[in-house]
Amino acid sequence: MFDLYTQDITYVHGVGPQRAEMLKKEINVVTVYDLFYYFPYKYVDRSRVYRISDIDGNMPFIQLKGEILHLEVIGEGRTRRMVAHFSDGTGVVDLVWFRGLKFLAGRFKLHKEYIVFGKPTSFNGRINIAHPDVDEAETLTLSTMGLQPYYNTSEKMKRYSLNSQAITKLQKALFQQALPSLVESLPAYLIKEHQLLSLPDALKNIHFPSGPHLLRQATYRLKFEELFYLQLNILRYAKLRHQLQNGSAFKQIGTIFTTFYEKNLPFQLTNAQKRVMKEIRRDLGSGKQMNRLLQGDVGSGKTLVALMTMLIANGNKFQSCIMAPTEILATQHLETIQEFLFGLDVKVALLTGSVKGKKRKELLQQLQDGKIDILVGTHAVIENTVVFANLGLVIIDEQHRFGVAQRARLWGKSKTPPHVLVMTATPIPRTLAMTVYGDLDVSVIDELPPGRKPIKTILQYESSRESLYGFIAQQLQEGSQVYIVYPLVKESEKMDLKNLEDGYLSIQSMFPQYAVSKVHGQMKSAEKEAEMQRFVIGESRIMVATTVIEVGVNVPNASVMVIENAERFGLSQLHQLRGRVGRGASQSYCVLMSTYKMTEETRKRLGIMVQTNDGFEIAEADLKLRGPGDLEGTQQSGIAFDLKIANIVQDEAILKLARETAEKVLKADPLTNLPVNNVLWKHLAYLRKSNTNWSLIS
Repeated sequence: MFDLYTQDITYVHGVGPQRAEMLKKEINVVTVYDLFYYFPYKYVDRSRVYRISDIDGNMPFIQLKGEILHLEVIGEGRTRRMVAHFSDGTGVVDLVWFRGLKFLAGRFKLHKEYIVFGKPTSFNGRINIAHPDVDEAETLTLSTMGLQPYYNTSEKMKRYSLNSQAITKLQKALFQQALPSLVESLPAYLIKEHQLLSLPDALKNIHFPSGPHLLRQATYRLKFEELFYLQLNILRYAKLRHQLQNGSAFKQIGTIFTTFYEKNLPFQLTNAQKRVMKEIRRDLGSGKQMNRLLQGDVGSGKTLVALMTMLIANGNKFQSCIMAPTEILATQHLETIQEFLFGLDVKVALLTGSVKGKKRKELLQQLQDGKIDILVGTHAVIENTVVFANLGLVIIDEQHRFGVAQRARLWGKSKTPPHVLVMTATPIPRTLAMTVYGDLDVSVIDELPPGRKPIKTILQYESSRESLYGFIAQQLQEGSQVYIVYPLVKESEKMDLKNLEDGYLSIQSMFPQYAVSKVHGQMKSAEKEAEMQRFVIGESRIMVATTVIEVGVNVPNASVMVIENAERFGLSQLHQLRGRVGRGASQSYCVLMSTYKMTEETRKRLGIMVQTNDGFEIAEADLKLRGPGDLEGTQQSGIAFDLKIANIVQDEAILKLARETAEKVLKADPLTNLPVNNVLWKHLAYLRKSNTNWSLIS
């Protein structure tokens, strides 16, 4: 009997040490369990036979039945190939082989009936099928072949004869050897409640479906299982944290907060900001560690909410720390906070890589002595030399720019875990938040402060460049500043895109009376910061940049954002870039420059940008267009979607059901000791120890 979770794949018939090593390296299949859960990516119906007269070069895999009329070997050296002219009476196709000609010699007989299977292509007006599967017609019973599975393999695997057909053979051997050892991974009551196939039936019909109906049932069962365990893991983790992770109880608001609210607040809070502050205050006073994600579109007032939260910490005699991804953003936070706190007895300090020597030593001593109330900084704040007297609150801005380990080091600087508020200006779709940030409490600021005018977004083509420059000149004359963003630093031979170096020279010659800043990721950090600072203080009026200006820079006087080759950017990235303008009282504009040639998906993407400024609407559209794995924030944060069969966009309904089911299970079995759930907790324990990537933000 196999222990599916631990049994090495080597011992499956047909694998052996060499193939086992290849399976491990290329597709991360190490155990018998891994091979069972290595699913086909598509199926081809082998029961259907096409007529040659009905096929063309754009069809997927097809099957033909007929005879070989003529065989010949053509060409020399690398161009040498065998061609079989194949007919079913309705037409002729060429079957072509470029490799293994010696093996093929003498294999085929003229005018004998064969079944051919492969992908048709069109070449020189004729239909070709390269390297088809060819079987004698009498050896195949097409009606019983049904849906044939196809597995993803790499080029390396194919060199070791591990193509899709070989994986199919390994799966068949595995089912013969290990089917008796398959243990159900879900409790019987859940299978009954949700009318699911048993695990053996589901796996059998995902690899070798008896028909479309059973394939659908098997797919549903395995998707539900995958999403259920993902949600169970997240929710159980969150529940444990709430139970075990005590935090400092901030019982009072404090006089500083009250004075700030009554005298320093320059405008009324939006209803969204008030709602979020209530949620945060409830967390801070609960005696449990706050672990909250604050989502808010660019310019929605997250920094003000962060400051008010820090003032509550101050009123309870605790220090706060806010960490930003760049020095310029940290400096900007410092200036904003100091401006808000004018006249109040709150000591705020800045710690970045630029703070050195005596100044740094004094700052660190003051921090340790409790003389600094709020520390604003970059990665520098997580260094071992940074010691707080009484750290009670940690705020992470643009959280996806920091790794999990980096964040953990910051809130490890206090004996009692500090309250944690992570902020993002990248709106997160509902399904993504449920999956990736499922262990965090989520607050959303979904309205802009009064007085902000919506940014006007315009799609322009190359033919309108002259009028674009006229528009930029007019805006500059009126005192505004302008961003121009390029996708590349230098010209690329492979891609005909506008590049920054050429653009910089062109803009300088077009607007010689204005200073132009240039910023890109290949510049040294100090040089980049200096150029950005020139633009921030208004010394330069035009900023030519790559996407490095995407996050953080706040220049209220900048009212125009031009994005060259906008078709090359994702929706979330375009939205983030657009958010660099619209921060002042004047009308702002975002001009998307593009070519006429674009795919339908690109046209949709740019159309969405023109139609709406709503970051959450854009994020949902981006998720649907690109899928979860490519979205900003998922890769940078250490989150990977290692889902084998489910898709959180397409399977949103299953995801919701899986989450509701996981919540019910935890409610009924909070101590995880009900016998009826033994199989469930055992399986979850395996998944947590395995290579399943379920990284969490906490």
